[in-house]
Amino acid sequence: MAEYDLTSKIAPHLDRHLVFPLLEFLQEKQLYPDDQILKSKIDLLSKTNMVDYAMDIHKSLYRTEDVPQDMTDRRVEVVARLKSLEEMAAPLISFLQNPSLVQELRSDKQYNLQMLNDRYQIGPNQIEALYQYAKFQFECGNYSGAADFLYQYRTFCTNSDRSLSALWGKLAAEILMQNWDIALEELNRLKEIIDSKNFSSPLNQLQNRTWLMHWSLFIFFNHENGRNGIIDLFFQERYLNAIQTNAHHLLRYLATAVVVNKRRRNMLKELIKVIQQEQYTYKDPITEFLECLYVNYDFEGAQQKLVECEKVILNDPFLGKQVQEGNFVTVPLRDEFLENARLFIFETYCRIHQCIDIRMLAEKLSMSYDEAERWIVNLVKNAKLDAKIDSTSGTVVMGTNHTNVYDKL
Repeated sequence: MAEYDLTSKIAPHLDRHLVFPLLEFLQEKQLYPDDQILKSKIDLLSKTNMVDYAMDIHKSLYRTEDVPQDMTDRRVEVVARLKSLEEMAAPLISFLQNPSLVQELRSDKQYNLQMLNDRYQIGPNQIEALYQYAKFQFECGNYSGAADFLYQYRTFCTNSDRSLSALWGKLAAEILMQNWDIALEELNRLKEIIDSKNFSSPLNQLQNRTWLMHWSLFIFFNHENGRNGIIDLFFQERYLNAIQTNAHHLLRYLATAVVVNKRRRNMLKELIKVIQQEQYTYKDPITEFLECLYVNYDFEGAQQKLVECEKVILNDPFLGKQVQEGNFVTVPLRDEFLENARLFIFETYCRIHQCIDIRMLAEKLSMSYDEAERWIVNLVKNAKLDAKIDSTSGTVVMGTNHTNVYDKL
């Protein structure tokens, strides 16, 4: 299933620290040789300050207790730089760690800057040092400390570009700590800035929107309201344009969210339209499943694609999340996708056929006749189809008023 792995398309739009969870997932799934994943990790780590982690991976990869001299030298350099930045930021950090002093801060940044300078001799150099220290902490893998310092830095920062950079860093830190509620708040705050800020060029703004959608995948597939969130964001005209211009592969995640979200079936028609428009630039089993079913009415093709969809979901870092339930491990999104996809198949089938053989459906569903009959009864009831079950002939007879699926969307 490596041919359907999107990591190489997604990674360029992420902070390098956000790529680590993806590599961990791929390593667990063994989609690639273990040595290849470990080398990718070392390559990523070489551009961070997580030197100890890089040393551990090097030892594992080459099965040795020795590490290259440049790693040892790099560690000395990182420790010295961390100490230097900590000393430069110390006056402001000391101030921020005193609750009674922090109470003196106001929403007026100019007041705060003047007050810090007049009373505590804390000026622009110390504020800039706080940003550099926070960034360095992030690069060292101390995401909690980085998140706190970046939040505090933004209460003093008057440079909009630097403030935006700090917000991106805070969002990354919250994602890596799996603080999904806070991460969603930061995501919304970032979106508001991106949509309202005057960027140097439309291309720059497009790039920021593209980054935002990629980073949002971590949140939307972990937050309890994420399935609504991704649909709301990705279907906004400016963001849908960004997908069609810059990130066609994100259609996988939008399509999955629509399929599993029963309350957002009204978006299916718009989704099919976009999938058709982009079929020559991007397709995978999930988009092809919907195309087979709702464009070509190819039920055999849809069922074949559904088998592939399951494999794609299980091997996707965002979709294949496992949950431990007692002694069993489940993939909730896989189960919901298959359930809803089968409903889509038979709902559509019922709407374009006058008479349906229950035994034939039972074979396709790998069910007993009685199970299939109950399935059809529930399907007819839930979809509000004009249909009757004829138990004598073993058929479902559709009424004369049944309509094309698009009339129901």
